[in-house]
Amino acid sequence: MMVRKHILAAAIATALSSAVTAGATLPAAASEIKIVVNGNPITDFDITRRAAFLKLQRKKGNLVQEARDELTTEALKRQELKRLNLLVPDSEVNDAFARFASNNKMTLDQLNGVLEKAGVTPGHFKEYIRIQMSWGRALATRNRSQGGVKVSEQDAVQRMLKDGGKKPVSTEYQLQQVIFVVPANNRGILAKRRGEASAMRAKFNGCNTTRDIAKGTLDVTVRDLGKFIEQELPPEWSKQVTSTPVGQATAIQDTDKGVEFLGVCATRQVSDDRVARMVFSQEDAAAAGGGKKDATAEAVDKKYLDELRSKAKIVNE
Repeated sequence: MMVRKHILAAAIATALSSAVTAGATLPAAASEIKIVVNGNPITDFDITRRAAFLKLQRKKGNLVQEARDELTTEALKRQELKRLNLLVPDSEVNDAFARFASNNKMTLDQLNGVLEKAGVTPGHFKEYIRIQMSWGRALATRNRSQGGVKVSEQDAVQRMLKDGGKKPVSTEYQLQQVIFVVPANNRGILAKRRGEASAMRAKFNGCNTTRDIAKGTLDVTVRDLGKFIEQELPPEWSKQVTSTPVGQATAIQDTDKGVEFLGVCATRQVSDDRVARMVFSQEDAAAAGGGKKDATAEAVDKKYLDELRSKAKIVNE
């Protein structure tokens, strides 16, 4: 599922046009915890910044309460995105931030100044962008695995019989993950780690020697991920994996864990009932787009968040 860019763009555009004229500076940051979501705190400073953002969007009503509600929802999303390893990296967020500045004929310094003056701050705005971009990926993953268009075993058999008993074929990938760890409180070393990851990727010549190559490099994790058929690949890696030959590695990516690449250990063609159901389901999901797409996405979004809330421990001060 594609990220709903029009929602993000509209919010940002409204914020910018208002911020240029508002010129209001909010009170200095506070640090009192007001909400705790599964152990993760939301402070009054966070709430103040989100209320300022809502004001720039010309929202009406109790903006403080709306800010609390939005931040609680985003905390649930962020925790789920971390669990799924789907948070977009800083590089993508910064690119989106820079594109927005450029599209509005502003330099980054000018945009930063507008956000600071309005009390939103660039950091808060970038995290808003990150969640907006990332959540679309979580919905896509959810839609493939639990929602979306499902084909039963009986339906799959009927389709195969109509096609002369021929089963769909898919490619199975055996993958290895290499992570150059970057702590969340030390993202300043990302550039250094990218260089190390690129150097190791250049030496990659198959999954059997990865751990030997990694010896002597600090904070590198090598994980054997197992096998995935093409339809199961994570969306952020899918295109790279399918275009990478066996024995080679994908391009590096920034993630919340650090800098990563995937090694393609082996591939093979598979054709069984499970593959048939997944291929047919994916085909039907694509065919079911159009007018029902937005309504389906909204329903999946609501159900997903309702489930997260039902399992969460949320404490409001």
